[in-house]
Amino acid sequence: MKILNKILKYLFFMGVFFIPFNSFEGLSFLGEFSKEASVFFFIPGMVILFITFILRKKIIFPYKSLLFQVLVLFIFWCFLATLLNSPSLIQNEFKGTTGIIRFIRQYLSILLSTILFFIFYYNVLKIMSFNEILVSIRNVFLASLIVVSSYSFFEALISLYGKTNLLPVLELFNYFPFVNAKIHLGGRLSSVCYEPPFLAEYLIMISGWMFSFLLTPKGIKKIIPTILVLTLAFLSGSRTAFIVIFIQFFVFLFIVLRKPRYRNHLFIFTSTIVLSLSLLVFFNSKRIIRGFKDKIETIDFKSNLTKNVSNQSRLGIQYASLQVFKENPLFGVGFGQQTFHNRFHYPSWATLNNYEFRLFYKNEKISNFPPGYNIYVRILTETGLIGFLIFLSLIILIFFLCLNIIKSKSDEKNVLGTVLLVSFIGFFINWLQIDSFRIYGIWICFAILILFDNKLIKKHILEKDVKGIAN
Repeated sequence: MKILNKILKYLFFMGVFFIPFNSFEGLSFLGEFSKEASVFFFIPGMVILFITFILRKKIIFPYKSLLFQVLVLFIFWCFLATLLNSPSLIQNEFKGTTGIIRFIRQYLSILLSTILFFIFYYNVLKIMSFNEILVSIRNVFLASLIVVSSYSFFEALISLYGKTNLLPVLELFNYFPFVNAKIHLGGRLSSVCYEPPFLAEYLIMISGWMFSFLLTPKGIKKIIPTILVLTLAFLSGSRTAFIVIFIQFFVFLFIVLRKPRYRNHLFIFTSTIVLSLSLLVFFNSKRIIRGFKDKIETIDFKSNLTKNVSNQSRLGIQYASLQVFKENPLFGVGFGQQTFHNRFHYPSWATLNNYEFRLFYKNEKISNFPPGYNIYVRILTETGLIGFLIFLSLIILIFFLCLNIIKSKSDEKNVLGTVLLVSFIGFFINWLQIDSFRIYGIWICFAILILFDNKLIKKHILEKDVKGIAN
């Protein structure tokens, strides 16, 4: 049993380490998971775990947890809402894909991400203490961040400063597993990720874990992880990463500085911000000024519609989704079905002179479906108001439990609770611009949160038993 647990832990942490690595060719039969290096560890771990379940004739999952129950209810409603839309599902066809095939693929994807992988995470983490979870996961994330930062350093010198003589050095990363060394055009960094948005997603995922170093270790290790995250967030060129990570950082500061035992860290926090800004200025002060200007301009709605094709596409697709929701408010149109209906509602202000719609989104010769760009709008469109309310209940429960953990007098639980809250805030904000459930960090944090939930359930039951004995 001990050997088995070691194998499962090894596969889990290797999967965590390789989360940002998705720039290689991959295996096409894995569908949307094909380029995800993590699945090469999570899938074997999941298979081994389920074989042990069969041999033991016992399946271990947190069925008593209200959080897990609400998640299962949402997954079930995704199926039921689709079943209620069977007549249109049969008729749906676009880009050579039928509505039924699209549903099967999307439903298998959400089951794999939110249930099957989750059960693997849960069973690995439940044999660990909360302190071991905190230390192990953030150290693994730090190790992967060092590789990501090293690659980004050479990438920045080549793409931002024209040091093309360093290309052979960058290509040495091809010897690292799951890496296809390349330079992303446009002066943005993608590192070992497929493109800059994935790097942004990864930085949002690990930021809470990296900020926690400010509270625990001694020496330079306190500030390096946070400096790396803040610097890469800006250099990635991702507006979302820049904004979301700074929101996460200030939420983190707000939480910890309210507690007297952490106020002596104020100097460290301030020094970290100053050093991060200094490092950015060192790289390129003109780029910093231009970057801040660009980020302010993105708030201008009119400018987004007239000057930025990508924003036109994003807003146009979300507008179309909301029109579909208005026509199907209660049950939606079925899980995975939004694109079949959206294409009849694309607004002219989004499609006019927009090459993305012409070449990709409306082009039936390209098999890839256009993304929904917003998971909340997607849920409204595909599962209706009922599905959205179930999903919203899950988010509220997550926040409620995180806040309860933060109130703990135990330092390790307090820090871990803060990490979880900061992480979830990042995930939920980032979901405003992506529509995928395939975000490993969310469900890893979810598994940890349920472990806390189970502890609270056991504590409550024990307290009731003690009171009963006393009476």
